[in-house]
Amino acid sequence: MNEQRHIIFYKHYFVDFYLELNEKVQEKIEYVFIILKTVKKVPKKFLDHVTGTDGLYEIRIEFESNIYRIFCCFDKENIVVLFNGFQKKSQKTPKNEIELALNLKLEYFKIKNKK
Repeated sequence: MNEQRHIIFYKHYFVDFYLELNEKVQEKIEYVFIILKTVKKVPKKFLDHVTGTDGLYEIRIEFESNIYRIFCCFDKENIVVLFNGFQKKSQKTPKNEIELALNLKLEYFKIKNKK
C-alpha cells in the first residue's frame, strides 16, 4: 500500500473511551492503528465487519484477558472514521453500542454530504 489510511475521530466518543484506559491498553490500540494505517489487507484478528450492518466495522483489541472493541467505518476506502468503543464483557456485542455506532455513522455521512 503506497499511501497510508487516515484515521478520523468523529465527535468525542472514542477519545472519551481511550482516555479512561490504562497506558498499556492505549499502547496496544496505537499499535493496531498503525496496522490499520499501513497494511493493505488488515487481518480479521484486528478488523472485521459487524454482521447485519451496512458498512460498520469493529476494530478488535485484546490485551491480557480483556477484549476491547472500537466501531468504525470507511470513507472513500481510505479514511477510517472511529466512533464509540467499549470493553467487551460477554460473547455478544451489546446492542446499544451497535445502535450508537450506526447512528453516529449516519450522522457523520449526513453532515459530510451537506458540505
